[in-house]
Amino acid sequence: MRRDVIETIQGIEIYPLISLVIFVAFFIGLIYYVVRLRKSDIDRWKDMPLDDDEPDNEISNDSKPKGE
Repeated sequence: MRRDVIETIQGIEIYPLISLVIFVAFFIGLIYYVVRLRKSDIDRWKDMPLDDDEPDNEISNDSKPKGE
């Protein structure tokens, strides 16, 4: 039943091709981005969850806003 309905739609055969092209282009772009990353950026991002040196990562136990 579904196959008969889908076969009657004009121009339907292009949609699987378009979705495949988008899928492949996305992953090629992702691989290109990962390959082009600098090692220094990767090392910095790798240590971010454990890095306590930056003040932005610290959680304040103070209940008052900093301006008061």
